[in-house]
Amino acid sequence: MNSAEAQLSPDATITHLVGASALVLVAAHAAGWLARRLRQPYIVGQLSAGIALGPSLLGTVAPNAYASLFPEEITPALTGFAQFALVVFLFAVGYELDLKILGDRARASLTVALASFAVPMAVGCGGALLFGERLHELGMPRDLSPAMVVFAGVALSITAVPVLTAIVRENELSRSVPGVVAVAAAGVLDAVCWVVLAAALIHGGGGEGALDWPWRVALAVGFVTVMALAARPVLRRLLWRTRMEPSLRLALLIGFALGSAWVTHSLGLHVIFGALLAGVVVPRGEGGTLEADLLRPLHDVSSLLLPFFFVVSGQSVALNSMNGTGWAVLLAVTVLAVTTKVGSGTLAARLSGLDRHDARTVGVLLSARGLTELIALEAGRQAGLLSAPFYTVLVFMALATTLFTQPLLLLTRRLAERSRPAHPVHGSPAAPRPQDGTSTAPAADASTYRPSTC
Repeated sequence: MNSAEAQLSPDATITHLVGASALVLVAAHAAGWLARRLRQPYIVGQLSAGIALGPSLLGTVAPNAYASLFPEEITPALTGFAQFALVVFLFAVGYELDLKILGDRARASLTVALASFAVPMAVGCGGALLFGERLHELGMPRDLSPAMVVFAGVALSITAVPVLTAIVRENELSRSVPGVVAVAAAGVLDAVCWVVLAAALIHGGGGEGALDWPWRVALAVGFVTVMALAARPVLRRLLWRTRMEPSLRLALLIGFALGSAWVTHSLGLHVIFGALLAGVVVPRGEGGTLEADLLRPLHDVSSLLLPFFFVVSGQSVALNSMNGTGWAVLLAVTVLAVTTKVGSGTLAARLSGLDRHDARTVGVLLSARGLTELIALEAGRQAGLLSAPFYTVLVFMALATTLFTQPLLLLTRRLAERSRPAHPVHGSPAAPRPQDGTSTAPAADASTYRPSTC
């Protein structure tokens, strides 16, 4: 094929984009539906579809079909769809962020959040420094920058609140003690991780001609201050008190989120931070309630378009670059990611007064990474903090830890069932109450572990 034939005309580019978009949407949502039927989070199927449509699988098995479906000319458009989906999704996440959920479990949730951040963070940073030679074999610099070391710690520390919330809801844990503690702790934990990630990106990011990082920090602090002090009252006066039509209000708020994302991206950060900040400062309804007319379309738009993000992420997954070192690092990183989260979360929950079964449930739930991890990894890759092979390792770690959450949750439930004492026979002495705070139950009710309710 010569250069004239290789260059697509505008009409052909649009045709390819429409066809590729149809494939992306159908394949990703079908894979998500299948994952849900297999009792896995929807995102697991979507991410798997994104990787399958990338150069590592489809590009290897059917290179001509891959080149025809995803020519280079449509890559900017797919990336634009992906970034738009991210902004809308994270705008909704920021709008829903409410630390009042801590409630009566504030001490336990904060303790769990800090422990499940500090331990994985320390292990991730320490591992990057100790095993720098192995990372060098995966394309990382021999001397890692401070931003790269911090990013390695953040990669192990993140918990995906949307995925965790879905798992909690699907396992009927929403009103249980471990469910509430895990969701509240994950919210605090991710807020801390976003701040640390922003610091790593603002120190390590910025291309040619960008401002020095002290200037970017100063401008970022100024922007956050303006948003926190001025944006909320202005939005409340313009969009709420005028009783604007919901569809017009939604359009203006998405425009506000896109503008905020543009500012943070211009400051050397990523669009994700501007979108999150925009969601946080948007005023709520009376009594702090969330506006259903705003949340519902935000979720609809983001869930529809997020498959483009998975495909764009899958384009950067380089399976052919995974050698023996890569698979060994993947195994080590996955083991560390699971054990540090489950261990630190369980221990902190136990020290906060939860019984051992509820504490184990909290630890397992916090191990889910999913979409939030992928967003952070993509931001790190774009900032030059990850090589393609190491990015691939961490993407598969995120997929593996999300996949393991449901089986580990079932294992935790079965361990609780086995340790539950049988109901005493009539006339025999009552079974002693366990020292860990759990209650005894009749044998007929012991078939299913029921965590403590709030």
